[in-house]
Amino acid sequence: MEDLSDYRKSYEKSQLLETTIPEDPINLFHKWFYETEEFSNIEEVNAMTVATIGLDGFPKSRVVLLKKFNEEGFIFYTNYNSEKGKAIITNPYICLSFFWHSMERQVIIKGIAEKTSDVISDNYFNSRPDGSKLGAIVSSQSEIIPSREYLDNKLIDLEKEYEGKTIPRPKFWGGFLVRPIEVEFWQGRPNRLHDRIRYQLQEDFNWKIDRLSP
Repeated sequence: MEDLSDYRKSYEKSQLLETTIPEDPINLFHKWFYETEEFSNIEEVNAMTVATIGLDGFPKSRVVLLKKFNEEGFIFYTNYNSEKGKAIITNPYICLSFFWHSMERQVIIKGIAEKTSDVISDNYFNSRPDGSKLGAIVSSQSEIIPSREYLDNKLIDLEKEYEGKTIPRPKFWGGFLVRPIEVEFWQGRPNRLHDRIRYQLQEDFNWKIDRLSP
């Protein structure tokens, strides 16, 4: 048995105080996101964990890339027929989380997901490299396949089929917009007395702000 009880770190890089935060979580997320991008060595600041409740009743988490965020919410793209896509369509109540270890910060977002419009999905798909477009078509995401060779051969066939042609977005692939209803910001502090600030969306669409015990 591996004993990890001595794995410890003292968090001392920053603080999170009510006197210095905005009234809504999107502005604070924007500030933290670009501070992390500028001052840390994290290669993919937009990497986030998406947690869903699967069709089998179990929660499942996986890392995907955030592609856009604004006052409406957070957008990522996937295969709608994948395990993740089916889970979200069946139960759109999901959780996103970011852990920026070099900044000693974490953000947890509870939200309700919905498909983005065809225009938004088309515009993003058309911005991708051709290889990524073909990869989205080739992969029946989450399905069992016989071998890696099977996947590679499908890609070769598609490269021939679409050589010199426009590659259309498949209808089974597109975006999800996650509209946040609760956002928690966690800032590491010494002695495990971390700062936790929670925003909760109210019926009047204003945000209620609370400090949580670490």
